[in-house]
Amino acid sequence: MSTRSSIARFDRNKRNQYIVEATILIVDDEEGIRLSMQEFVTVSGFKTYTAVSAEEALVVLEERHVDVVITDIILPGMDGLELTDVIKKDYNIDVIVLTGYSGDYSYEEAISKGASDLVFKPIRFEELLLRLKRVLKERKLTNERLQMLEKLKKLSITDALTNLYNSRHFYNQLKSEVDRSTRYNHSLTMLILDIDHFKDYNDRYGHLEGDKVLMRLGQVIKLLLRKMDSAYRYGGEEFTVILPETDSEEALTVAQRIRKAIKEIVFTPESGKNTFITISVGMTAYSPSEELTEFIQRADKALYGSKEGGRDQVSSLLAQE
Repeated sequence: MSTRSSIARFDRNKRNQYIVEATILIVDDEEGIRLSMQEFVTVSGFKTYTAVSAEEALVVLEERHVDVVITDIILPGMDGLELTDVIKKDYNIDVIVLTGYSGDYSYEEAISKGASDLVFKPIRFEELLLRLKRVLKERKLTNERLQMLEKLKKLSITDALTNLYNSRHFYNQLKSEVDRSTRYNHSLTMLILDIDHFKDYNDRYGHLEGDKVLMRLGQVIKLLLRKMDSAYRYGGEEFTVILPETDSEEALTVAQRIRKAIKEIVFTPESGKNTFITISVGMTAYSPSEELTEFIQRADKALYGSKEGGRDQVSSLLAQE
């Protein structure tokens, strides 16, 4: 059946149901087959590119977004199965393999290389379209599943109120940063921050207003950090900050910057009434070979020093002190 006669079987309204936001790359060294498939797939509602060899196809993939590759097995140079293997290793792209040699290539062999389907020549375009639609549907479901898993993972390590990481993730990340610090001999520092007189604020203005304070602090802390730094709601009104590749002097600068920025925030818990809050901060640096609990406890002692010293200040406590 010719391409044009196959296309003619689809009226305009029927074609619309096949239109999806997907881009297809057709790889075949036979010009007639390649152009016929391109015409059919394009008319069926897809954006298409073509290539005459696997090497040319890889150039297209470097330069263009592609969802599905339809490739013949027999190609000059690298064959279609080798191309499929490369694509599945380097790209998130599905592959439909075409072959006219049913005795030489099996479905199992194509699938083992990562192909999503195997279609035998001569090609029936209606069948190819059905196979393509199935691959795209499965691709969409897989991507949605992965996105859902990513969202669930993010929710499991994120504090819902402040949008900072939660305490569970803090311990996991701190261990990772300690391991990295030890391996590469990089400095590592940590801050513990606590809102001064926060219980009094909650008692006076209510927990909803207190939550607004926590949310705003989370935003400010996050804005004042580098990409490599990370902030956590440690519990209640306490926050922690991990500062990789940062020495004590630099960490004190970061701590003072956060403390001053928070002190300048204006809160309006009651109509016409502006209030301010302050924080106390403890800072310490990791000492090689010490336990995580020692590291955290020393930061907590530094925070206690700020509280005892009158609050609204930064105190440091290093391992040798």
